[in-house]
Amino acid sequence: MFVKGEISCQLTIEKSVFIAYLKRIDTVQEYNVFLNAIRKKHYDANHHCSALLLKDAKRSSDDGEPAGSAGLPILSTLEKSGLENAGCVVVRYFGGIKLGIGGLIRAYSQATAKAIESADLQTAEQVGEYLLKVPYDLSGKIDRFLRANTQIHDITYDLEVTYRFFVKDDPTKKITEITKGIAPIFIKNTEVMKDVIK
Repeated sequence: MFVKGEISCQLTIEKSVFIAYLKRIDTVQEYNVFLNAIRKKHYDANHHCSALLLKDAKRSSDDGEPAGSAGLPILSTLEKSGLENAGCVVVRYFGGIKLGIGGLIRAYSQATAKAIESADLQTAEQVGEYLLKVPYDLSGKIDRFLRANTQIHDITYDLEVTYRFFVKDDPTKKITEITKGIAPIFIKNTEVMKDVIK
């Protein structure tokens, strides 16, 4: 699952304010930009603890909190949620009451979990990417079929009408019926990861 957009939520525990920011992140560079933007926005906060979860990279930072009390709980909460490609920054404004390591672990975990609960999530599935060229006289029927059954990426009008679209199940048989075998489908890429809203 992936986070749609950017989420923020706030939690107050023993007078300390925790503000969690959660966002889909696809690269380490994107994560660094996200983290720096939060640091700039909350320049006066005591801590900017964070975690990154990618397939090939995991990072966490306690940012001055006791070792293992902030970054790892954020990362662990992301992992347990089933999210992929996610970055989370939890900002803390210290309220004057020490929480202890156990209390910090719970606080950072809760702030992250609350952000995840508030998020709109997307799932991803394997879909084929197809390129289809048809003569103009067949484009009306094809257009109706594609709009109802696929996700059209773009349409080009030249000597013929060219559709580029995504679909989970191979539409060759149905399009052959519609076009009576006149317009073949040219498969451009059959292993495209396309996000589909859950």
